[in-house]
Amino acid sequence: MEAKVAIVDSVAFQGISTIPVHVQVQMAKGMPSFQMVGLPDKAVSESRERIRGALSAIGLGLPPRRITVNLSPADLLKEGSHFDLAIGLGLLAVMDVISFESLLNYVVLGELSLDGCIVGVNGVLPCAMMAVERGKGLICPEVCGPEAMWAGDSEGIVAAPDILSLLAHMKGEKRLSGPSRPEVEDMRRRGDLSDIRGQYQAKRALEIAASGGHNLIMMGPPGSGKSMLAHRLVGILPPMATEEALEVSMIHSVAGMMKGGILTVERPFRDPHHTVSMPALVGGGHKARPGEVSLAHNGVLFLDELPEFSPATLDALRQPLESEYTLIARANHHVTYPARFQLVGAMNPCRCGYLYDRDRSCRRAPHCAEDYQRRLSGPFLDRMDLCVDVPEVDPRDLRLGGEGETSEEIGARVKRAREIQWLRYEGKRTSDGKAIRVNARVDGKYLEEVVQLEAKGQEQLDKAVDEYRFSARGYHRILRVARTIADMDEKETVSVHHISEALSLRRRGHWDR
Repeated sequence: MEAKVAIVDSVAFQGISTIPVHVQVQMAKGMPSFQMVGLPDKAVSESRERIRGALSAIGLGLPPRRITVNLSPADLLKEGSHFDLAIGLGLLAVMDVISFESLLNYVVLGELSLDGCIVGVNGVLPCAMMAVERGKGLICPEVCGPEAMWAGDSEGIVAAPDILSLLAHMKGEKRLSGPSRPEVEDMRRRGDLSDIRGQYQAKRALEIAASGGHNLIMMGPPGSGKSMLAHRLVGILPPMATEEALEVSMIHSVAGMMKGGILTVERPFRDPHHTVSMPALVGGGHKARPGEVSLAHNGVLFLDELPEFSPATLDALRQPLESEYTLIARANHHVTYPARFQLVGAMNPCRCGYLYDRDRSCRRAPHCAEDYQRRLSGPFLDRMDLCVDVPEVDPRDLRLGGEGETSEEIGARVKRAREIQWLRYEGKRTSDGKAIRVNARVDGKYLEEVVQLEAKGQEQLDKAVDEYRFSARGYHRILRVARTIADMDEKETVSVHHISEALSLRRRGHWDR
C-alpha cells in the first residue's frame, strides 16, 4: 500500500485574525501509530482520542497503519479543539470513505465528541469571513451555522450536527438544509435617563460624552446615582453601523460569547469588578484571550469604585486608550485585539465617601481624600476628558417634580451631533491610519483645522493653560470637548462659552492640584 496524503484547510487564530493552516493527513505502512506534528497544544494532541471515539460511534475503526498528521506551517503554535473535524475528514479521505476532491473547496473547523456529534467552537465568524475572501465554502458545527452566515455567503456553508449526516451530505445521499437565518437584536433594556431625578449637570456631561465619544469620571458620595447614570449611557448612544457590529461580533466569536449567532447593534457595556486582574482587563492569559477592553470595543467600559482598582491595572489602560488596540506579547508571537472604547469611571471623593457632607463629614479630611484620590495616577487622569460632580440627592426630592427627558429624546440630540462629525471626518484618518468618526479621536493633523476658536475663546484657554498647567494632551482634549459642545449647538465656530464649559468639566479633583 502506497502512502496516501489528504490535505484539508483549517485555521489558527491570532487575536481576531485568522491564519490558514493545512491539515496534512498521511497513512502509510509501518507499525500502527497516530502521530501529531506541527506544534500542537494539549487540546490538539488529545484530538486523537476524540477522533477514535467519533469514528467508532459510526462503525469505523482506524486501520493498523502508521498515521501522521502535520499541521502546516509547522512553526506556528496550534491551539484549540477546532482542528478535530479537519483531521477526522482527512482520515476519512485517506481511508477512501470520502473523496479527496470533496474537501478541496472548504475550510473546516469543529470539535468532535465521542458519540460522533460535532460540537460548537469559538471563532467561526472570522473563519467564515476568511473563507469567503478566499472563495471557499465552510464546514462547521450546526450550532455555529447562523453565526457563519454573517460572512455573507450562506450557500457555501455546510453546518452539520454530526459526522454521519456530514458524510451523507458530502456523498450526495442526503443533503443538509442550510443554516437558520441569523437574528439581529437591539437590547436597549438598561433603564431610562428619565428615571433619574435631578443631576442635571451630570446628565449634561453624559450627553457631551456620548456626543463626542469622550472619557468621563463621575465623583460623588455613595447613592448619588453615578452607576445609574453610567448604565444608561448605552441607551443614548447611536446603534453600531454594520462594520462596527461585525468587528464586535468577531471579538465575541473568538471569546465564545456569540451565542446562537445573534448579532446585536447595541454597543457593548462592560463593567468588571474592581478585583479584576490585569490579564482579564487588557487581555492575556495562557491562550491570550481578549480582555474587557476588547470586549468593550465600540462601546463602553465602566469602572465603578475607580480608586479601588489596582493602580498598575489602571495604568495598563493608558496604552489602549491612546492606540485603540491592545498588544499581548508572547515569546514566539504577538497577539493584537482592537480596543476602541469609551471609558467611564465612578468614584467617591474619599474612602468613606462623605468628604463634602455637612452632617456626615469625613473624619480624616483632608488626608482621607488625598490618599484615596492619589491612587489614580496623573497620566491616567490626563486621558480623561470630563470630570463631573454628582452630589447627593435628598430622598424627599425624589417625590417632587415630573420625569425628566427620556433617553430617546437625549439620544436624538446625540445622534444629530454624531451625524455632524461623521460628515466632517468622512474619509479622514488619524496619523496612524485609523478612521476618524468622533471628535474624541481627531488628532493634531485635523484638530486645528476643525477647531476654529474665537479670539476671546483663545484668550480664555491661554489663561487656563497658564493657571492650571495643562499638558499638551490635556490642552488637546479641552479643544475636542469644546468642538463637541459646539456640534451639539450646531455651530461651526467654537465660541468662548464652549471653551468655558469644556474647562468647567475638566478643572476638578486632580486637575486642580
